[in-house]
Formats: sequence, C-alpha cells, structure tokens
Amino acid sequence: MTAEATGVVQPGTGARLTPAQRKAILAGAIGNTVEWVDWAIYTALASVFAGQFFPRGDPTAALLATLAVFAAGFLMRPIGGALLGAYADRHGRKKALTLTIGLMAGAALVIAVCPTYRAIGVAAPIILLLARLVQGFSAGGEFASSSAFLVESSAPGRRAFAGSWQQVSVGLGTLIAAFMSFVLTSALSDDAMAGWGWRLAFAIGGLLGLVGLWLRTAVPETESFRRISEGRVEPSVRRRGPILGMLTAHPRAALRVVGITIAGTLTYYIWISYMPGYAHTATGIPLNKALLANTLGIAYFLCLLPFVALLSDRFGRKPTLLAFAIGFVVIAYPAFALLHLGGFWPLLGVELIGLTFLAGYSANCAAVLAEQFPAEVRTTGIGLPYALAVAVFGGTAPYLTTWMSAHGLSGWVWLYVTAGALVGVWVYAVMPETKDVELR
Repeated sequence: MTAEATGVVQPGTGARLTPAQRKAILAGAIGNTVEWVDWAIYTALASVFAGQFFPRGDPTAALLATLAVFAAGFLMRPIGGALLGAYADRHGRKKALTLTIGLMAGAALVIAVCPTYRAIGVAAPIILLLARLVQGFSAGGEFASSSAFLVESSAPGRRAFAGSWQQVSVGLGTLIAAFMSFVLTSALSDDAMAGWGWRLAFAIGGLLGLVGLWLRTAVPETESFRRISEGRVEPSVRRRGPILGMLTAHPRAALRVVGITIAGTLTYYIWISYMPGYAHTATGIPLNKALLANTLGIAYFLCLLPFVALLSDRFGRKPTLLAFAIGFVVIAYPAFALLHLGGFWPLLGVELIGLTFLAGYSANCAAVLAEQFPAEVRTTGIGLPYALAVAVFGGTAPYLTTWMSAHGLSGWVWLYVTAGALVGVWVYAVMPETKDVELR
C-alpha cells in the first residue's frame, strides 16, 4: 500500500453518514456549484462573445484567440493549486473555500462589464485575460479544497459517494451555465446575444457567487484539519511547509495524481465543456441545439455519478477507473464518426455514451486523490499536481480540437482521445487500491 494517508480499515465499516456529515456535504456541494457556473459560462459562450474582444475580420481567428485566453486561465491553475492548497493546509478548508469563491465571482462580474475591443482597443482582451487568470487561480484552489472538505467530512465507507458530490456540483454548475446559454441563445436574436446577452450570463453567474459565499461561511471546519490545528495529531511535514513537504515526502503520490488525472480531464473537457461548440463548428449544427444536447447529457451524467460512486465504495477505485479508460479506448473512433453525421440525435447519442464511461472517473477522482495524502498536505497534494495535469491536458483540449477542425483534421480528434485513455488504462492498472485506506 502506498497511499501516504496510511492505515487500513475493515471494508464496510463507518458506511453511514451522520446528519452533520450530510449537512456539510450538501453545503459544500452547493457552494461549489455556484463557483463553477462562473467558470463554465466562458466556454459555453466563447463563440458568441469572441468578436467583442478581438478584431472581427476572421471569426475563426477570434474564436481561437478567445480559446487561447481560456487555455491561459488553466496556466494559473497550478499556481492556485499550490498557493491556495498550502493556504487550506495551513489555515483550513473553510477559509480557502471562502477565498476561492470570492475571486471567481469577482472576476465574472469584471468580464460582464468589460468594454469591447471596438470601445477601448487592445485593453479589452487584456482585461479579459487578467480576469480569466484570476478565475484560473481560483479554480486551481477550488478543486483541491472542496475535494478535501467533502472527503474529510464523510464516513470511511462512503468517501467516493461524498467525493462524487464535488463532481456533481461541478457538473451542475456546468449544466446551469449550459442551460442559461441555451435559454439566452433561444430567446434573443444573434445581434442581441452578441451585444449584451452574454454579459447578462456573466452577471448572473457573479451574483450567484454571493450565495455560495454566504453558504461557505456557515459550514464547520473538517475534523481532519481540526486534529492537526489543535495539535491532537503530530504533522509529519508542517515544519517544511505544505508545498515542500508534499514534494519531498510524497513525490510518488504527487506523480500518481498527475497520471490519474490525464485521461479524465482530457475527456471531461471535450465531452462536457466544449462538445457543443466543437459540434457547431465541425458539423454546422445550430448552437442552441448543440447546447440542448449538452444540457440533457450533463443532466443524465449528474444523476449517474452518485450511483457509480457507490459501486466504487463497494468494489474499489481501480475497477471503476479501468472501466472508464477502457471504454473510451473502445468508443472514441465510432463516437466521432457518429458525431460527424451531423444533427441533434447523433450528438446526443455521443454525449450519453461518452458520459456513461466518464462517470467511472468523475465519481472517483475526489476520493482517490484525497486518499493519496495525509491531512497536513492533502489539499496541496491534490491541488498542485492535479492542476498541472488539467492545465496541460484539459486547458488545451478545446483549442487543439478547434484548431484541428479549422485545418481539416477534425476526423483525427478521436485519436487524441484514444491516446489519453490509453495512458489512463496503464496508470489505473498499476496504481494501488485505496478504497480501504484510513485517512489521517
């Protein structure tokens, strides 16, 4: 057993959640949802507001520039994962979660009121870039802090179930953003949508962040962190600090987090975040229909996640992760072939098939990453390596798929997905099982 969380509990013990644990998980999930609304709106409406921040001569070039800003936001995620993760390990999960949601909502409001390229020239894309960098910094700390909070708030035999609500809340935030985009693009004309409709979406997302901020101030700190902060458990790396302690004391666990994340983040950002825009540009399907297919697919995905997580709590992390990765190796080529037939129903079918397999990763990721580290470096250990993998493989996925489509290479996107899934098959096959490791 390598997971540095140490210790083993008997399978099936501590499987019931107490009312206090349920309340903490619910509050954590709701707060996480509203933060990810702000993050997902950018991707859902990138093709709409691209011309507002960059010269309009070439729509494809403007979209690529907007997606480059999207990718730049991911470059801040490792920095946020490291600094905000260290902050959470020193000062608590609750304080870190309050900080991340404030940063994310504030940046969304800045984008909502930012003048256009026509009004202020090059300052417009600079402001957009800075706001997205702040959101990327926030997102880097958000995933790690919320994952640690939810898993530490759970009973031992229900860690995947509790952790799955991190991804349920991320998906719900994406669903709300997709549904909001669908309603706006359906209700408003193209000119109105390009002129002010996209601003309304960012403004609503930013205001929802205030709700999440209020919820996060009301939740208690986790018992795992309290044991460390009150001196009831002697930390092994506190003297060196969370970042240095994680890198020196748990390097293999950090590398394992990167390996676990590669396949999941690549397929997640293609199937959930950018599939509507990709299908719109590659096949010509109207954007509102593509967004509707995406919305239905995400709703199905969210319902599936807790049930897959219960399977993981019963049978283990490795079987469910392997089912995800092997599934994408098998379906990648036929899925993209079906997608390029065009139309609503082929797109919806591709979404549903892919999301069924993706649930094997998303239901597991919070728990399996948290199980790699002890409490004093858990948030940093999740945040930094996870954010690095997401920045490299998730943040670049929309840009690369759009670039491939623009250069007549859209028929090869399936190979990109297959390569990432094959990496996942290898990592999940050789990693240790952590279902019954005791967190400390």
